[in-house]
Amino acid sequence: MDPTLLSPFADGLTPLFVDAIAATPLLVDLPFERNYIESIISVSLYVSLTAVVLSTLFSLPIAMAVGFGQFPGKRLVIAIINTGMGFPSVVVGLAVLFLVSNQGPLGSFQLIFTKEAMIISQFVLAAPVITGVSLAAVTSVESGVRDAAYAAGGTRLDVALVTLKEARYGIVTGVLAGLGRAISEVGSVLIVGGNIASADGTSITRTITTAIQLEARQGRYETALILGAILIALVLLINGVVLRLGGGRI
Repeated sequence: MDPTLLSPFADGLTPLFVDAIAATPLLVDLPFERNYIESIISVSLYVSLTAVVLSTLFSLPIAMAVGFGQFPGKRLVIAIINTGMGFPSVVVGLAVLFLVSNQGPLGSFQLIFTKEAMIISQFVLAAPVITGVSLAAVTSVESGVRDAAYAAGGTRLDVALVTLKEARYGIVTGVLAGLGRAISEVGSVLIVGGNIASADGTSITRTITTAIQLEARQGRYETALILGAILIALVLLINGVVLRLGGGRI
């Protein structure tokens, strides 16, 4: 999937939340400009959804390969995956900052303090979570299911698809866990993105979580609370959509 396809989706969702807030009788005088909140939501959705989509495309083949394969060092690979699920976000942010800095191996791409650097950071954080949960889901599928697929004349691809179908609810859980890890992230995106907004308030690399941190630090608690409510609403909406697509049996 082309990650740029997620940008119109994010832009389409953004006005819905702002309109809903503006229609709330208790919040007549909103403590922020509409452009400010729309741009923050748009950046957050674009960065997090892109990172999760790329993480899923990366993680599922690894989970299948590790789950089905027998090779030296398999336990070590599983241990690395499980360790990655608990990576400190600040350390990840520092590592990505080094990679994209002018002195780093990716310095020529000028990615420092950009949304692309934030996507890389969230990818590193979300991928181990999705891989680990998906691996557990794949290995929990009974061997008889795979044996039946082979007995029916299925190829390795057919068996893999059957296994994915049986493990889909666990995989959906892994994707949701990865999304939660990505969209709630503060430390790493603050380091690699810089929490930048233009003079008119339009977000460049400012996300909902980094905006909450900034608003709370500056004593604008009303705005911070509203942003927190928006973040919860976004997560609930996206989770509902994913669960619906996955069959709703998590």
